[in-house]
Amino acid sequence: MTINCKGQLIDLTTPKVMGVLNVTPDSFYDGGKYKDETSILKQVEQMLNEGATFVDVGAYSSRPNADHVCENEELQRILPIVNLILKHFPKALLSIDTFRSTIAKQCIEAGAALINDISAGKLDDIMLPTIAELQVPYIMMHMRGTPQNMKSLTDYDNLVKDILLYFSERIKAARDLGIIDVIIDPGFGFAKTLEQNFEILNTLELFKMIEKPLLVGVSRKSMIYKTLETSAKEALNGTTVLNTIGLQKGASILRVHDVKEAVECVKLYDKLNKS
Repeated sequence: MTINCKGQLIDLTTPKVMGVLNVTPDSFYDGGKYKDETSILKQVEQMLNEGATFVDVGAYSSRPNADHVCENEELQRILPIVNLILKHFPKALLSIDTFRSTIAKQCIEAGAALINDISAGKLDDIMLPTIAELQVPYIMMHMRGTPQNMKSLTDYDNLVKDILLYFSERIKAARDLGIIDVIIDPGFGFAKTLEQNFEILNTLELFKMIEKPLLVGVSRKSMIYKTLETSAKEALNGTTVLNTIGLQKGASILRVHDVKEAVECVKLYDKLNKS
């Protein structure tokens, strides 16, 4: 199972790690932490040295009840960062965390490699045609509503079945436009209760039937720290546990804040899997 990133075939048979770089002031864990060139470049260098295959750059916080950010502000936040990173790390494979087609297009044209869309094209009717035009890998996540109202949209007839049907419809829409490389993300924490998050994780192997690479993003999320009655800051150990379970159930990409620990998970899982 491979995806084509800027002419480079990335083999996802061995799971890969995607490091998170939020350049927003209000992300749930690292908001405001990377706000100058030195701190950004230092963090990217660390993630790449620790083994990240991808760096996911986001300039619009998608945490529950996050403030809405206009398109122009998102672009002014993210495009200079993309240019900065690729100037210093030209071989870095940047993923752009956006649901807006104009942001996606300008960042890909600046040298980014793939798009990570929390809405699977549902918040921008031009997103799928834009991805088809750009011919880049596309991560489509399951979410209902928007970050501002998703907490009220957690009623499902059958949670896992509804998500599988959602991906079936979105993948068909992508395929009809000629989009080749699609990655799915069940969207832990997005329009799901704590119990629903664990139901998805417990049945994650069912997503293999879609026959697309699976991204798992549970890093330091509330499903961990609320269960453990702690905080996002103290949720690294819990993240490692759930990342390991995700790998055992078929994850191809781990999206994380802590790259070193996730890479160690992959190495140990791979060793166990090959023994």
